[in-house]
Amino acid sequence: MKVTILNKLSTRLILIFLLIFIITISVYSFYTIKMIHENLGQACTQNAYNISDVIKKSTRYGMLLNSREHVEQIINTIATEKGVMKIRIFNKNGMIAYSSDSTELKTIVDLEHTACNSCHSIKPIPTTLPVKDLINKSEGSLVLVNPIINEQACYTADCHAHKSTDKLLGIISVQMSTETVDSIINQSTNIFISGVIATFILLVIATIFTIRYSVNKPLRKIFVGIQEIGKGNLDYRIELNRSDELGLMAKEFNSMTAKLKSAYDEIKDWNENLNKKVEQKNQELKNIYEQIVQVEKLASLGKLSATVAHELNNPLEGILTYSKLVTKKLEKFDDKEKYDEIIKILQLIADESSRCGRIVKDLLQFSHQDEIQFVHSSIKDVINRALKLMSHHFQINNVTIKTDFKVDDIYVECDAQRIEQALIAILVNAVEAMPEGGTITVSLAQEMDNAVIRISDEGKGIPPEILPHIFEPFFTTKDKVKDTGLGLAVVYGIIQQHGGKVFVEQTSIKGTTFKISLPINHSKQNGKETQNISS
Repeated sequence: MKVTILNKLSTRLILIFLLIFIITISVYSFYTIKMIHENLGQACTQNAYNISDVIKKSTRYGMLLNSREHVEQIINTIATEKGVMKIRIFNKNGMIAYSSDSTELKTIVDLEHTACNSCHSIKPIPTTLPVKDLINKSEGSLVLVNPIINEQACYTADCHAHKSTDKLLGIISVQMSTETVDSIINQSTNIFISGVIATFILLVIATIFTIRYSVNKPLRKIFVGIQEIGKGNLDYRIELNRSDELGLMAKEFNSMTAKLKSAYDEIKDWNENLNKKVEQKNQELKNIYEQIVQVEKLASLGKLSATVAHELNNPLEGILTYSKLVTKKLEKFDDKEKYDEIIKILQLIADESSRCGRIVKDLLQFSHQDEIQFVHSSIKDVINRALKLMSHHFQINNVTIKTDFKVDDIYVECDAQRIEQALIAILVNAVEAMPEGGTITVSLAQEMDNAVIRISDEGKGIPPEILPHIFEPFFTTKDKVKDTGLGLAVVYGIIQQHGGKVFVEQTSIKGTTFKISLPINHSKQNGKETQNISS
C-alpha cells in the first residue's frame, strides 16, 4: 500500500513549515517596508523643513533692513542646492513676494487651495501647526510651508511694514524633489524583498532536505523493515545508526525481530520434530507399560512361587531325608556291589531333591516372603564382603577384580545381606560370561540422591533379542540342568524392594555393564515404604 504525497508525514511537515515561514516573513516584510517608507519620508520632510528654517533665519536680517536684494540672493543661492526645486515667500495676503522663479513674483495664489486651506480654514489663522500639516506631497515632489511669525523686531523695525497686532507675516514655501528618496525607497524595498525571497527559498530548501534526511528517509527504512517482517523475512534488520528517537525505534525493532525469529525457529523446530517426539514418547510409554506388565507378572509369579514353594518344601525334605536314610542302610550291608545300582539311584534322587530344594529356596527369595530388615549400612562394606565371598571363585576362573570407588563411602538404609546376595548373583553371571577369564570392574559413585554401583565384565555381551528378557523368572541361556534361571529375577526383586533400579547400562562384544541405583534416603519396614528425612 503506497502513501500519497499529500498524506506523507514529510509533506505535511514541509507544508506546515512553509506556511509558518510565509506568514512570518510576510508580516516582517510588510512592517519593514512600511518602516523604510516612513523613515525615508520623514528624513525628506525634515530636510525640507531644515532648508525652510535656514531660509527663514538667513533672510531675517535682510527683511529687517528691508534689503530685497539681500533676500533674493539668499533664496537664489539656496535654490541651487541639489533636490531643491523652488523656493517662494508669500505675504499674509497670498502674494508671492520672493521666489527663485522670477516669473512668479507678485502673483497671488488662491487661499482656498488645498495647500493654503490647512491654515486659512482656521480663524484666527494659527501661528504653529504640526509638520505633517505643513506638507503637501505630489508626484515626484514635496512642498513644505513654514510660517513666518511676527516678532517685536519686525514691527519695531525702520520699515514699520507690520503692526504689532499681526500674528502671521507670511509663509516660506520650499518645493523639494522626491525622486532621489523615492529611488532609494524603491531600491531598498527591492533589495529587501529580494533578500526575503532568497531567504525564503533557502529556508524551503533547507527544510525540505532536513525533513527528507532526518525524517522521511529514516521513516522509509522503518517502513521497509515493517514490510519485510510482514512478508516473513525475520532476518531483515534496519540499518539506522542514530541516537535519536528514530534510532532507538530501529534498535527496538531489530531486537523485536530477533526475538520473533528465535520464537519462530523454536516453533518450526517443534513442528518438524513433533512426530519424532511423539514417537519417542510413545516408545517411552510402551517401555513403561512393558515394565509395568513385567512387574505385575513378577508380582503374580512371586505369589504363586511362594505358595508352590511352601507346598513343595516339606515333601522334598522328606524325599531327601528318606533317600539318604535308605542309602546309609544299604551301605551297611557287606555285599555292597549287589546294591551299588540302587545306591546310585538313591544318590540321584538325593541330588535331584537337593536341586529342587535350591529352586524352592530361590522361589522363596524371589517372592520376598522373608522379612527384610533395613539397617543404616555402608555400601562400600557390602561390596567388599561380596567380593571376599567370591574371591575363591574368582581365582578358580582366572578373574581379576578391579574396584573404582569415586567416593569414600555411601550409607544407605537397606538389608545388607539382600544387597550382597544381589551383587553376588551379578558377579557370578559376570564370571560365567568370561570362560577364559578376564577383569571385572566394580565402581561406586553418588549421582543426585542415589548410590550407584556398576559391575562391568569383559564378556561377549548380551544379544539384543535376549536383553528384554534377562530379568524374567526361569529365563536362561545356560545349561538348564545347572541353572534355575532365577538369579537375575531375584536381583530384580531385591533392588525393586529397596526402591531402586537395576538394568543393563551398556553391552557389546567388549563386555557388559550392570547398573544398580539405590536411593540414599529410602527405607522399608514391615512391608511399608518411607522416606528418611535427614536433619
